[in-house]
Parts: sequence; C-alpha cells; structure tokens
Amino acid sequence: MLVQMAPLVLIFVVFYFLLIRPQQKKMKEHKAKIDAVKKGDQVVTGGGLVGKVVRVDEFYADVELAPGMKVKAVKSTLTDVIDPATAKPAND
Repeated sequence: MLVQMAPLVLIFVVFYFLLIRPQQKKMKEHKAKIDAVKKGDQVVTGGGLVGKVVRVDEFYADVELAPGMKVKAVKSTLTDVIDPATAKPAND
C-alpha cells in the first residue's frame, strides 16, 4: 500500500515546492510592500495608473495622478511601489 502511494506523495511534494510555496512567498512579499506604502511613494495601480501617494489609511490610499487630480484607491489594488532610485523619467 505504501509503495503505491509513494509516487503520489512524491508528486505532491514536488508540486508544493515548485508551485505553491514560491507563490505564497511572492504574495507575502507583495503584501508587506503594499502595507509599507507611505506618503510620497510613487505607485502603480491595478489599472496601470502611476501616481504619487498623498494620504494613506488602513484600507485606502489617495493617489495624485496629475497636479490637482487625486483618486482614492484600495490599498490591496496597488500592484507596485516604484523605487525612485531605479525609476527612469518619462520622455515627454
């Protein structure tokens, strides 16, 4: 019986370490990054809009997309925080 189940257990273990565990780690890192968002950070929303955070509370972040144009975004929909050291200016 154990010999018959060994391949199934082995497949599950390989599946866990190659797919599930890395995804959980990535989600944990993303959550930590979004939870650390603060005023002045440049962020990308789920819709692809890029703006500067002007206010943050527990669930929402006010993002300024252009001077005088602010939107309220749910923090969990922010997809990335742009590092100003590595960001390249746009070619206007």
